[in-house]
Amino acid sequence: MSQDGRLLIVDDEEVAVRNLARVMTREGYRVTTAMSGSEGLSLIERQTFDLVLTDLRMERVDGMALLKATRASQPDAEVIVITGYATTETAVAAMKQGAFHYIAKPFHFDEVRQVVVEAMTKVRLRQENRRLRDEIASYRGKARFITQDPATRRILELARQVAPTDCNVLVSGDSGTGKELLVGFLHEHSNRHKGPFIAVNCGAFNKDLFANELFGHEKEAFTGASSARKGLIEAASGGTLFLDEITEMPAEMQVKLLRVLQEREVLRLGATAPVKVDVRFVAATNRDLMRAIADGLLRQDLYFRLNVIALHIPPLAERRDDIPLLAQHFLNKCALQTGKPIKAIAPAVLERLKAMAFPGNVRQLENLIERGVALSSGETIELEHLPEPPSLPSPADTDQAKNRLCSLQEQERQHILFVLAEAGGNKTLAAQILGIDRASLWRKLKRFELDSG
Repeated sequence: MSQDGRLLIVDDEEVAVRNLARVMTREGYRVTTAMSGSEGLSLIERQTFDLVLTDLRMERVDGMALLKATRASQPDAEVIVITGYATTETAVAAMKQGAFHYIAKPFHFDEVRQVVVEAMTKVRLRQENRRLRDEIASYRGKARFITQDPATRRILELARQVAPTDCNVLVSGDSGTGKELLVGFLHEHSNRHKGPFIAVNCGAFNKDLFANELFGHEKEAFTGASSARKGLIEAASGGTLFLDEITEMPAEMQVKLLRVLQEREVLRLGATAPVKVDVRFVAATNRDLMRAIADGLLRQDLYFRLNVIALHIPPLAERRDDIPLLAQHFLNKCALQTGKPIKAIAPAVLERLKAMAFPGNVRQLENLIERGVALSSGETIELEHLPEPPSLPSPADTDQAKNRLCSLQEQERQHILFVLAEAGGNKTLAAQILGIDRASLWRKLKRFELDSG
């Protein structure tokens, strides 16, 4: 079986070079030879190799010089030092300089074969890690929506079709399903991809601050306004403005936003003349839209203005075939970020993941994989690295529950406990699943005497 690795053999003994080259060629490697250290150094400067096998003692340019040159110019390559002058001092010196292994003459070819295989395995792992790092880096600032679920792929295809248009889009889906990622996908495939992409959480501001953030202000429009400032709508001109959790926007702001959508212009605070804007509006919510309209959380006219194209992302529980794919993606990402050599997820872990309810959706899955990478000391995430599944109530507990009415406060307490268990104790994730901020969750935990610090 061809190994398909690029080897450079350097030795000033012709017989040694010829024999090593013959053996390594038979193993399937692409072999280049050099009869002196100077020739080897020239080849290292001009060509790329996966592995260098070099004699240690040579005239003018010795093996240590080749080792240093290889480490400097080809950091992914490994170097094996071979010498007839095997001493502890030289071995330690070579290993300190980064040699993969040290082989003393006379040697057995089986020994050389084994060391070369081990070195090439390390080289290939390093090259694969670099490829994955480059792949992840290539998506920095870009949206990568990973799915093999047929229904979700149809949503992606629809998003790709409408992306080049300027029509408004309304994205719905549970918390953690990847709504912002889908909106980023829309932006990246639109004609506005070179323009700004600005995301706004509509629940993060009160109405006065929100008005200033969205519309900006003129100089001296209010106390402390020492200079004019563009709002986020103006800042997004030429690009996309993503209004996340649109149902959390104050009612007064919804009226002003409706006018912007109709007139394509904004009026800064303190201004007398509006400013034209060229913005693609995309909104999202994790609420039931019809219920939100009925409850007065979303104006119906704003809904119709935004809902030119509707995209709904299914929860992870409805696309379980995506779980192994996403889990491996998050594993690759976390392993690279942490520098840990974790490459696999045990089949039992995947079975456990596919059986989970995932109220936190993809965000919860990523959290679990991050936990597994953090706890694993080997190359595989095992069951022991996952949090224990929440225990089911005993039959006695169930019977007792049937025989008493539960207060709303007790229901809330039990639900928070359930979500915390599903989130593996991660309070930030639990708050996101519950649809509240972390401070609110902390207050509820204190009130129910559940806070453990």
